[in-house]
Amino acid sequence: MEVSRIRILRGPNLWCRHTALEAVVSCAPAERSIAELPDFESRVRELFPAIGPLQRSGTQGPASLAHVLEAATLTLQTQAGCPVTFSRTAATVEIGVYQVVVAYSEEAVGRVAFELAQALVQAALNHTGFDLAAAIARLRETDEDERLGPSTGAIVSAAAARGIPWRRLTQGSLVQFGWGSRQRRIQAAEVDATSAVAEAIAQDKDLTKKLLYAAGVPVPFGRPVADAADAWAAACEIGLPVVVKPQGGNQGKGVTANVASREHLEAAFQAAAEIGDVMVEKYLSGNDFRLLVVGDKLVAAARREPPHVTGDGIHTVRELVDRINADPRRGDGHATSLTRVRVDEIAVARLGAQGLTPESVPAKGRRIVLRVNANLSTGGTATDVTDDVHPEIAANAVAAAQMVGLHVCGVDMVCESVLRPMREQHGGIVEVNAAPGLRMHLSPSFGKGRAVGEAIMSHLFANGDDGRIPVVAVTGTNGKTTTARLIAHLLAGSALRVGLTNTDGIWVNGQQIDSGDCSGPRSARSVLMHPDVDAAVFETARGGMLREGLGFDRCQVAVVTNIGAGDHLGLNFITTVEDLAVLKRVIVQNVASNGYAVLNAADAMVQAMASSCPGQVIFFAADHHLPAMATQRAQGRRMVYVDDGAIVAAEGSWRERIELAEIPITANGAIAFQVENVMAAVAAAWGVGLDWDTIRRGLASFSSDAGHVPGRFNLMQYRGATVIADYGHNPDAMRALAAAVQAMPARRRSVVISGAGDRRDEDIREQTAILGDVFDDAILYQDACQRGRADGEVLALLRAGLAHARQTSHVSEIRGEFAAIDAALERLEPGDLCLVLVDQVEQALAHLARRVAEAGQEVAPIEAAVAP
Repeated sequence: MEVSRIRILRGPNLWCRHTALEAVVSCAPAERSIAELPDFESRVRELFPAIGPLQRSGTQGPASLAHVLEAATLTLQTQAGCPVTFSRTAATVEIGVYQVVVAYSEEAVGRVAFELAQALVQAALNHTGFDLAAAIARLRETDEDERLGPSTGAIVSAAAARGIPWRRLTQGSLVQFGWGSRQRRIQAAEVDATSAVAEAIAQDKDLTKKLLYAAGVPVPFGRPVADAADAWAAACEIGLPVVVKPQGGNQGKGVTANVASREHLEAAFQAAAEIGDVMVEKYLSGNDFRLLVVGDKLVAAARREPPHVTGDGIHTVRELVDRINADPRRGDGHATSLTRVRVDEIAVARLGAQGLTPESVPAKGRRIVLRVNANLSTGGTATDVTDDVHPEIAANAVAAAQMVGLHVCGVDMVCESVLRPMREQHGGIVEVNAAPGLRMHLSPSFGKGRAVGEAIMSHLFANGDDGRIPVVAVTGTNGKTTTARLIAHLLAGSALRVGLTNTDGIWVNGQQIDSGDCSGPRSARSVLMHPDVDAAVFETARGGMLREGLGFDRCQVAVVTNIGAGDHLGLNFITTVEDLAVLKRVIVQNVASNGYAVLNAADAMVQAMASSCPGQVIFFAADHHLPAMATQRAQGRRMVYVDDGAIVAAEGSWRERIELAEIPITANGAIAFQVENVMAAVAAAWGVGLDWDTIRRGLASFSSDAGHVPGRFNLMQYRGATVIADYGHNPDAMRALAAAVQAMPARRRSVVISGAGDRRDEDIREQTAILGDVFDDAILYQDACQRGRADGEVLALLRAGLAHARQTSHVSEIRGEFAAIDAALERLEPGDLCLVLVDQVEQALAHLARRVAEAGQEVAPIEAAVAP
């Protein structure tokens, strides 16, 4: 068994909507059926008893080692506590080669699980051992290291429940919710609207107390101290007992409460000084409460108990601590609802104050306190008291948070009870915390958990707001770049700042921010991160979907222009047009329930995708008599078609007409493939909800020059001849271009063409076979990158395609794209037409522009070049 490739699918993909790992696994003949491997299954089950079925029900063919690898990867994750359920193994067209797909919740965990699954299979094959306990422990440890902590996780879960998209921006707790201009961000439980000034105030405990005192909030008296001697002097001024704590600490680090002696104070000062500057304040007797304020509301409250043990007359203090640490709810850090209790020097000092050491055996029933502060991060416990909080205490907490400027605030209060106002009990607020931990409210040791994640999301996003911007995904074999650009143009006409990705780059609000092929998920994610994007249009190419899945969880509109045979068939196990249709269908499957799939009803494979759409469908086709269009019309559903020289949008008895004469890109309807692109764009704009005046204005102002759609039927005049530059590179594109060129008057037609080396031989030959029936002259050139082909191999295939040409009488071969262009221009006479099929789009268009400028010519309006 050999694993030749691993891909990480970070978005909805060909297999599922989950994040998943996809591996290509090759099995030797004997490994293609585990029934042929004596005792293999029994050894696997002996090594991993929980593995379950080695092949999913309904799977065709025998269970191979690839199927075992799938089952082991999934089950190892579930045994480690990961919430994953999806896996699949599919045989490819290559005998003995399989694609193994397994969902993961954390990428690092998925990778480790797959690695361990391979080790398990090899151990069963080689009759060696496999340490299952160590494997599960490693996965659990990796999961704890990688997954979001409970506070951030609760907020993310609340967002997911409301359909708000989220993305983790770092390996830590920085998370984006929503998209583009509607996004919000959090860092743990701190929201983006909280200023650095407010956070700095909360870190400075002395300044915080001064502000709270000014706001009329009860606080304990105290002051910063310079050294241990000054700390003792402050304690004497204030009156014992006191609290010693860092002036800028958090999570209870370095805090020692109820300090009543100089010896205890000196130890407490040293612990606090390790964190930062130290302050001493009056110790308030009573219980320790944490009040959680979100916005202008108190949303949760908990009484915190310091870590303690109860003697049994048998075990030492250290042994009793070990016993409570055995509670599965306790762990290290913040991944679990409780934290393990530490027997450190603070705990030893506290034990000493009670006349004990860690090795003492306390009497049965005696309560031994190991720390005075009750933070969960130092081993404390919490009891929910939200329903008991007195309105005046709630008002004090909200006032404290607002005085500091915190939108999410943990207010620490000491008093006997939350049932009565603080002043009646001589209590006070001792701290406010930015980014407070939420564990004690989510999973208190006693009492009811509170929906604090939901409260924070409600503060960030109003009821009914899902933080989404309109997202339009465009795919297909041909026309997707022009369609995507036209949709973006229409959206921009409605005063939206549009993010656009395609094979030419990334644009935000009309400014190009990246170049090259940006039709994949990474570019889409970049646009959705941009704060100046109100709507997004993504050209969604097959390569990105295969490599990584989609860059978004769902879209408002999915457009599929067409499905053709020349779209990289034969690569990545996409060998047939049917395979390609299944892949392109992914964007349709991920339309929002209130969204639309815009589908070409004239393409049977595209039309069939309608049944996969969770939302509604808008069909488009020039011929409204097609069966799918007739059915759509009979059902009163949306459709776009051509009728009597106009594009018509129809729903039930309602109609909207836009004359083709008002749409320059179509040349009064003479260029059929541009009419199709316009219909798709109109349907998408309709699905987004643009008004028809905006759509009409946008269509009238969009042209096919190199500025709007570089390399997409760009027309120029050169010494009385018409030159067309286009990036068409598959047989279907050649058919569309040939039809358009035939509608244009010309004395003589010539074509400049190369071929992409990563296409099938038959696709390269078919391109020139199509063009050979339309063009008089053909100039074949070898482009800059042959993509694995031998020198001259592509040229030979292009020439072979012209062997039976009905029109082409003259064929020449030239090495180099620009040399071929110059040769074609040199031969042109007034009235001629030349189609240049460019390879390096940007450079070739710049080269043509220079030649046209040298000839004193300009880019031609498309209508002027097309016959009436």
